[in-house]
Amino acid sequence: MPTTLKITPPLEGVLCITLNRPEALNALNTQLLGELADTLNSADSDDNVRAVVITGSAKAFAAGADINEMAERDLVGMLEDPRQHHWATITRFRKPIIAAVNGYALGGGCELAMHADIIIAGESALFGQPEINLGIMPGAGGTQRLLRAVGKSLATQMVLTGEPISARRALEAGLISEITQPELTLERATAIATRIAAKAPLAVRLARESLHKAMDTDLATGLRFERHAFTLLAGTADREEGIRAFQEKRPATFQGH
Repeated sequence: MPTTLKITPPLEGVLCITLNRPEALNALNTQLLGELADTLNSADSDDNVRAVVITGSAKAFAAGADINEMAERDLVGMLEDPRQHHWATITRFRKPIIAAVNGYALGGGCELAMHADIIIAGESALFGQPEINLGIMPGAGGTQRLLRAVGKSLATQMVLTGEPISARRALEAGLISEITQPELTLERATAIATRIAAKAPLAVRLARESLHKAMDTDLATGLRFERHAFTLLAGTADREEGIRAFQEKRPATFQGH
């Protein structure tokens, strides 16, 4: 059983994972990242899980990497850092992730939030990549995902100054999709995840893959991928169910077939 996470069993297809290192503002040490990677790896093959919500505490989603742990690693230690494998597992997760962010989402915490497909933030949330203040730089996708999310100028300012941005600025820049009252952040994220979980799983998976493809390829290649995925769905039972339910004016029941 994980000791740095609190896991709520799937309800209506949604698995909720709460980062649980309150004494360290949920700093992402090797143990936490490993337990998160293992949990997502198991959820990836669990048909009862159709979407995942990741959250932290009211004070911190995650305040960054564990600096004390990092200080113990020299160059060789960083080259052999097991955390890079945990990040790779998190990146490969095939189902939608919704991040419910309150308080600090800094460094690795901001990078983890950006691994999510949708970010819902409380009014008090702060997003930033302050690694430059320690003489280092982001190492879990911060420079790459942040630039794609908010554009070159703001991403460069955030990374090179280390200064965080507010939830309001993050919304304006496109980093997050909604702002809520802090006490409602998890509820709203769960509601979105539940709505997604009720959709056809294969359609969700291929639509998500197509959206990801748009981030890392040219338009023509992305359009070909989208059309191929669209065509593949013509052979699914869920497509037949969806169309029949529409014609019969009833809710569809999708099975993932």
